[in-house]
This record gives sequence, C-alpha cells and structure tokens, in this order.
Amino acid sequence: MVRPEMKTKDLTLMGILTALALALSLVERMIPLELLIPLPGVKLGLANTVTLFALYRLSPAQAALILTARCLLTAAFSGNMTGLAFSMAGGLISLGVMAAARHSRHLSVFGVSVLGAAGHNFGQILTARLLMNSPYIWGYLPYLLLIGTACGLATGAVGAGVLRSLGAAGKSLRGA
Repeated sequence: MVRPEMKTKDLTLMGILTALALALSLVERMIPLELLIPLPGVKLGLANTVTLFALYRLSPAQAALILTARCLLTAAFSGNMTGLAFSMAGGLISLGVMAAARHSRHLSVFGVSVLGAAGHNFGQILTARLLMNSPYIWGYLPYLLLIGTACGLATGAVGAGVLRSLGAAGKSLRGA
C-alpha cells in the first residue's frame, strides 16, 4: 500500500525503477548463461541492481514494492508462474537480508549485495524444497552460493558504480 504522504516524485521514480528492473529481468532471460555454467536457474541478477539501488536511495518498503511489481510483471510477460514462486521467495528474502545488512558499519555495497545474493539462493532452494518435497535439493545450495557470490560481487560493483556516479544527484532524487 502506498503511503498517503508519498510524493509524486517518489511514485514516478518507483515506476521508472520498476520498468528498468522488468527490462533487465527480461533481457537476462535471453542470456544463455547455462552454456557457461551448466546449472539450472543460474542468473546474473541484473534486476537486483535496481533493488540494491532502491534500498539505498528509497525505503525498504518502496524497494519491496518495486521488487514485487517486477516479479509479478516478469511472470506475467514470460508466462512462468512457477518461476514467480522462486523469484518472489528469493527476492523477498534477499531484500530482507540486504535491508538488515545495509546498516552495518562493516559492510560496503559489495558485502550487502553478496549477502543479498546468498539470501536469494537460500530462498530459491527453500522454494524448491517445498515444491519438490525432496531433502536432496539442499545439496545444490553450495554450488548456488559459490556462483551467487560472484554474481553478488558483480551486482554490487554495478550498484556501487551507479550510486557513486549519481552522487549528489542520486541523493536528491527524493528531493523536497
């Protein structure tokens, strides 16, 4: 639910970020990453750069709205409703982990992003465990965490670069 005091500027920014996240998510589906990494479900996490940005420049609630809209729209456009369960669970757990980690003095954007990637992997495995009813699915987690760490570092690099390049402009996006 959108707060009544939310400004038009915030809503506009959220709409733009949702569209960007949706576009990145759909583009990412076209990248044949499984040719390089022969594990099902492995993705770069391009759309997660938007979630990371929203978490640092907006509120966790606004980032959650953007994430939820992106997941729902991606599922609607791709017709993959099973993927929606994996995407939502992974995304929401990732966002929760990143929101908590963001306030640590000891973590940079890179560390927050890597922890978010791990949270996403955990959410996906938990969803798979519930849908497939097989305890053996947990054996897949170490491989996902290894790849997720690399992807989290890449997402963190992009996120840090965007946040740094916007500088004062990024801080004033929410403006008065």
